[in-house]
Amino acid sequence: MSLKSTALLSPLALALLLAGCASTPLPEAGPLPPPAQFKQAPPAGWQAAVPADALARGPWWQLFNDPELDRWVQQVEVSNQNVAASAAAFRQARALVREARAARWPAIDLSGGATRSGGDASTSASRERYQLALGASWEADVWGRVSGNVAAAGARAQATEADLAAATLSAQGELAINYFNLRETDAEMALLRDTLAAYQRAAQIAQNRYAAGLALKSDVLQAQTQLANTEADLVGLERTRAQLEHAIAVLAGRAPAELDLPVTDGGDTLRAEPPAVPTGLPSALLQRRPDIAAAERRVAAANADVGVQQTALYPSFVLTGQYGLNSTRVSDLFSASAAAWSLGLSLAQTVFDAGANRARIEQSRGAWEQTVASYRQTVLLAFQDVEDQLAALRTLERQLQLRRIAAEAADQTEQQVLNRYRAGQVGFTEVVTAQVSALSARRSVLQLIGQRQTATVGLIQALGGGWQAGALSSGMAR
Repeated sequence: MSLKSTALLSPLALALLLAGCASTPLPEAGPLPPPAQFKQAPPAGWQAAVPADALARGPWWQLFNDPELDRWVQQVEVSNQNVAASAAAFRQARALVREARAARWPAIDLSGGATRSGGDASTSASRERYQLALGASWEADVWGRVSGNVAAAGARAQATEADLAAATLSAQGELAINYFNLRETDAEMALLRDTLAAYQRAAQIAQNRYAAGLALKSDVLQAQTQLANTEADLVGLERTRAQLEHAIAVLAGRAPAELDLPVTDGGDTLRAEPPAVPTGLPSALLQRRPDIAAAERRVAAANADVGVQQTALYPSFVLTGQYGLNSTRVSDLFSASAAAWSLGLSLAQTVFDAGANRARIEQSRGAWEQTVASYRQTVLLAFQDVEDQLAALRTLERQLQLRRIAAEAADQTEQQVLNRYRAGQVGFTEVVTAQVSALSARRSVLQLIGQRQTATVGLIQALGGGWQAGALSSGMAR
């Protein structure tokens, strides 16, 4: 190797020897230690045992065995616009990774031109010159700035991929909850229609007794009031159902006018027991929730950003080269005598910036600490979410048992009071009171059944659905 080549490469060789000093690793940013088990986890025997991988076997909503639910939840991933926006954000993030990786390669440019020049009017001769040049520049990634940018971009891309999974799970869960609320509304509407028929029979009894002079006009008026109030409740449920149907349409990516779910009595949906959902251990939740994975990936990106900012404290090395052709005639442009080349290495180092670089490093460290706090808060909220849903399922089951007992007793009371009214032993006010109590008890049972279904969906969402952190794309930052 010539002396000139040695002089050219020695700064680069020195820089490579110092590369290990570029950045200081940040401390581990793990979450708070997870509890050994969930506080609200059901005791042994509370629910049937199920395989621990039940949620990972396929789409989680299929656990409910409802073909109509399957049909619409599947549309979320295809047509939901919030999911589409998250998918677009993920594509942007992947493009940013490719842009960051491009900095590892030399930048090559091609330029050319032609000029013609001459003197004043007395000079008839003119001069022509043609140029063609191929240039390249490459910054040696001595301190890890480029690789740090690639790592940060890759981590952010994985975070947006997890955001996409979280948005999909959220929309799917919201659609399922609206669907179960709609079916519970259908069941209440069917109950009110049956109740109206019973109230009409009671009103006819009051009318007959009044016509026979055995009852007061107030009995008939009370019966009419009861009928009108119940019909008004039924109309209110029709509005609720319409709004739920509209919400399902939008979540499925359709205009509300395009969706018409048939009205049922809600029986098949509400008679089915909600699936038993395995909770697993709290530590496993860290791999199951896409929002936790997204927060963790943003911590990794912020960590890489700190290293990138630290590289500004060290000199940059840029290798440049150029090969050019220069001639006064086009025919001579590609001859050997017209060629010229150059190769160089430049070094740049900021000597004084009034502490701007140090300030940027502190900013990046502050951003890292912020993402760490957000990560840990996300984990805590995830634990809370699971505990809330477990507590809801536990209490709802007990409430449902008690409400069923109350409803059965209220039904018997209503029938007995009505029989006593027919016999002239009580006034119609007692009939109305018994009817209101029985209807309220029956509606409470239906509402609790619907709440158990939606709480089950909430628990599945809180556990991350069937998602696993291993689903994140790998190798993007390489």
